[in-house]
Amino acid sequence: AAPRMPEKASKQDVAARRDGVLPTDRKVRRGASWGNRIPAVCYTFRGSKTYGRVVMRLLVGLDIGLMKTALCCVDGNGEVVLEVVVASEPAAIIAKLSPLRDHVDLIGLEACPLSEWLYGALVEDGFETFCLETRHTQRFLSTRPNKTDRTDAHGIASMMRLGHFKSVHVKSKQSQLTRASLTARKQFMTSMLQIENTIRGLIRVEGMKVGRIHRNNFSARVEELCSSSPEMWQAIEPLLRARDVMRSELKVLNLALERKARNDPVCKLFMTIPGVGPLTSLTFKSTIDDPHRFKSSKLVPAHLGLTPRVYQSGEIDRSGHISKSGDKLLRYHLVNAAASMLMISGKWCSIKAWGVRLAKKKGKAKAIIAVARKIAIVMHKMWLTGEPYQFGTVKADPETP
Repeated sequence: AAPRMPEKASKQDVAARRDGVLPTDRKVRRGASWGNRIPAVCYTFRGSKTYGRVVMRLLVGLDIGLMKTALCCVDGNGEVVLEVVVASEPAAIIAKLSPLRDHVDLIGLEACPLSEWLYGALVEDGFETFCLETRHTQRFLSTRPNKTDRTDAHGIASMMRLGHFKSVHVKSKQSQLTRASLTARKQFMTSMLQIENTIRGLIRVEGMKVGRIHRNNFSARVEELCSSSPEMWQAIEPLLRARDVMRSELKVLNLALERKARNDPVCKLFMTIPGVGPLTSLTFKSTIDDPHRFKSSKLVPAHLGLTPRVYQSGEIDRSGHISKSGDKLLRYHLVNAAASMLMISGKWCSIKAWGVRLAKKKGKAKAIIAVARKIAIVMHKMWLTGEPYQFGTVKADPETP
């Protein structure tokens, strides 16, 4: 006879799910996996009798907000086991999941400013956690008619149940701290340039032109121009004083980053490449974090958005500009390193010779991007092998691009 499926869940089961506690008289057993999909509930039969319901796994989705986090836990059939709103703190989330610890197999949370902090706490507590890629998750959740924190958490849990998720790498604690210093330096540079441009625009109304001048002489030049206009100097002086303070603090931060790069063996290895300095080496190391997460060094430029976009449909097949889909800060430093190699560095190597030849055919801008791609591949390969940069046997080209 065909096996008889169990009847509808009892009131005790419904109450247990509402409270977040599973019945203790059920047997727990692991099943065979297929991809990312493992059924959460299966049934054991003998003849025509049902011998019990076996709980296999539970999937958890977290929709993280600044103050509150929506938590949803579902089983393999999509039935909600637990659905609550907790504070966006590791202790509060772990406390809610502790009664289900033996049954929770996967936890998914969307990448956000708090995700690295919560991810680290959940992993340390023994939960298998994945940080989901933002754009992929957003497209999956956009198919739902209503968008709330509750439905987003349920959608993330459904992604984990179906195995339809794309995880991203979560950087180590040391890489996160290095990135914080590099981001602070970038913000210093941006704010300082904004103040300088504001000063140039304000005094230009009165016919005062700063012109092209080195940043070390910028303050003296502005004071000289404003000496004949006390009212203008009253508006410019606070901006100029703030700019000078920021410049002095920027020097301190630059020295600290240079010292850190020179004491790091991996960064010292990177700096053997012409054009690659302390900032580029530190940014590359902190962004990639783990070189073994790439199967091939040729995948690194695509991860950083340095490869052209491709659109192909039917007979249409065209390549566009670079995708710019990866880390913006590292892409900025790699392009600067490529430009320094081609136009400033006096050391000749095989990459520079190739870039000079490409610049004559395709132009300087495209050559710089192409050299930046090669530098990213070479840096990743050097990190894996531990070998210094090989310049190659290339004669210096007297002609400049």
